[in-house]
Amino acid sequence: MESILSKLKSDEKLQSKFKIETFLFDKRLKVSDSLNFKGNETNIYQSLKSINQLTKKENAPIIVLSDGNQTIGNDYEFINSKQKIYPVVFGDTTKYRDLKISQVNVNKYSYIKNKFPVEVILNYDGQENVNSIFKIYSNGKILFSKKIKFTKNNNSKIITTNLTSIKEGINYYTASLDKIENEKNIRNNRKNFSVEVIDEQSKVLILSSIKHPDIGVLKKAIESNKQRSVTIEYNINKNIQFNDFQLIILYNLNNQFKNTISKIKANNFNFLLINGVNSDWNFINNQQFGFSKKAINQTENYGPVLNNSFLTFLQKDIGFNEMPPLVDKFGEITFSKDYQSLLFQNINGLNTEQPLISFLEENNQKIGVIFGEGLWKWRASNYLLNNSFTEFDQFIRNIVQYLSSQKKRARLTVNSENLYPSNSLVNITAFYTDKNYKFDARAALEIIITNKNTKKTTKLPFSLINNSYQVSFEDLESGDYTYVVSVLGQKVTKYGSFKITDFEVEEQFTRANVEKLQKLVNKTGGKLYHKNNHQQLINDLLNDSSYFTTQKSIVKEQNLINWKWILFLIAILFTSEWFIRKYFGKI
Repeated sequence: MESILSKLKSDEKLQSKFKIETFLFDKRLKVSDSLNFKGNETNIYQSLKSINQLTKKENAPIIVLSDGNQTIGNDYEFINSKQKIYPVVFGDTTKYRDLKISQVNVNKYSYIKNKFPVEVILNYDGQENVNSIFKIYSNGKILFSKKIKFTKNNNSKIITTNLTSIKEGINYYTASLDKIENEKNIRNNRKNFSVEVIDEQSKVLILSSIKHPDIGVLKKAIESNKQRSVTIEYNINKNIQFNDFQLIILYNLNNQFKNTISKIKANNFNFLLINGVNSDWNFINNQQFGFSKKAINQTENYGPVLNNSFLTFLQKDIGFNEMPPLVDKFGEITFSKDYQSLLFQNINGLNTEQPLISFLEENNQKIGVIFGEGLWKWRASNYLLNNSFTEFDQFIRNIVQYLSSQKKRARLTVNSENLYPSNSLVNITAFYTDKNYKFDARAALEIIITNKNTKKTTKLPFSLINNSYQVSFEDLESGDYTYVVSVLGQKVTKYGSFKITDFEVEEQFTRANVEKLQKLVNKTGGKLYHKNNHQQLINDLLNDSSYFTTQKSIVKEQNLINWKWILFLIAILFTSEWFIRKYFGKI
């Protein structure tokens, strides 16, 4: 690649016709005069988009030296490019028989003695019929095995199974496909994944004075985790042993809940409050929960917007922007205590900073608030999007897990993945509060990571970014790592661990993606070349009429004598003469 780039840059005829500029790209576009191949990710789409922005006022061909394999970003074959694109293909273009584990889908958490689903997508590239064996194993023990047959037309399989959570903590697993005859690349026949197993059994009480579809949906979502059971009670004044429950859910609060609220306050019970059209906001505001609402007797639809800075617990985007709105009484919400919002409100397409789901924590009591009813619509919508209730149920379970936990709030929390691919960027974030549990931006945090095998340690300070502390590691070797995060000058530390697998994204490709590059050429009007016919590329650029130099003549006419100024001068002289004659009485 370096020799061809050098020939393109040094060609005198190209230099005389074009101003040649060189860029490198991995996950982003960079200006550089020398090649290096240290990038961990490849985003061709973003790079072409950036070049088009730079040359939007010019007629400039784009030459792309690449194998056409992209690891992140939008599909580049659908890019809208003003410029013609001329790819030069590098890498092996020969098709080999290849088996590949394309994707493993698994929940991040499970509970002890619980079964958790695993979905694996397998693909085959080849002409002949082949047989293989798919296996899932952990600590050298095979947990699942199945014979697989692929053909030219039946070249994709989806394998689903359920594994049992036995050991508490982070459990690592490997999915693998046995090698077939003459298979060149076997690095993509394996994929590692992990599940964090939690030993936590809990009972949840739902109290409501009205019957609503939300209540049944909450029960189904919570009890999808076999470690939890739900009791529903519509008789608010019944003598209930609240100590038997780890979490209390109050639905559409009103003055019937007066005695219940008194018991909750007296015992510092954790609770989740779900408001709606039947909520009595005058009663709620008088309870001094740490928030209030100036509600009017008019309802409003509130769409959800995910808060990407939410750090109380991990919650991925399950397509919140496509969820139906929740309904509550209209009014402004204010907080008198420290809080974090998981979701903000969207009103008629306008994103606001008003909370839709928020959490408060004070004196070891946790409070969750959902400012709207209609969660049953979210579960139905999630099923339409994914043909499964799993993501919504996990969302509700995350909320219940946080609120039902009796652990004392830590001033320092650290978020990291359990598993990272080799050569990927390891991002770790931390959230630190003062003794009043308010975010402290004055602190200095550092992390020390240790490779368990080599005992090599690396120390880095955290950077303060968007109300959180963040640090990144690059080029870490495969293996098991432990880390300790410390607040300098304070006796506050946090320990954790993660694993870097030998899985490398770039090694999953067996050949250059000529087909996708050809589609890019067809869309942009360029032409595809191979590395051994780069001279043809030079000739085609030189002979392309759309890049011929055009000469324009501009004719500008100008009078030899500027008559306007002469007329102006004569008018001034005649006017002066008239005033002089008038002054001396000659007129």
